[in-house]
Amino acid sequence: MRTFLSLLLGLSLLSTGLLAGAFGYGAANLVPTFDSVPIDMRLDFHTQLMRMNGITMQGAMAVSALSALALAALTRGRTRALAATAGFLTVTSFLITRFGNVPINGRIKQWAATAPPADHAEILGRWELFNDARTCTAAAAFVILIAVALRRSGRATERP
Repeated sequence: MRTFLSLLLGLSLLSTGLLAGAFGYGAANLVPTFDSVPIDMRLDFHTQLMRMNGITMQGAMAVSALSALALAALTRGRTRALAATAGFLTVTSFLITRFGNVPINGRIKQWAATAPPADHAEILGRWELFNDARTCTAAAAFVILIAVALRRSGRATERP
């Protein structure tokens, strides 16, 4: 069982780290780039990026949430609470994405085919706020899982 828990924790760390890293890269690099190019270029690139991201980001969110919640179900005490918190933070990232970013992505796709509305800057600003929120929740989940791994590692090295 100990080996299985270690593998599950490794999967949680990997998937949550990839998720937080992807969101972090987007927030630190893509969004500023979006803001510095002409709106038609942003809309075209954003539309293509979302088409590519759809499956990979949803997969990373699913594996991250499920592995963290499974870890919570199979452990006890503080580890359970930390793993559950990480799982719920990842689910929060999914919910922010699904109900915040995705509807705006649909609008962006329409604008790319036609023209953006007069209030497009406000709507894109709202997309960026949702992006920042999901980046923070994914990063927090990753930090919590690192803490779980360090706790487990510390306990393992204390034993003779």
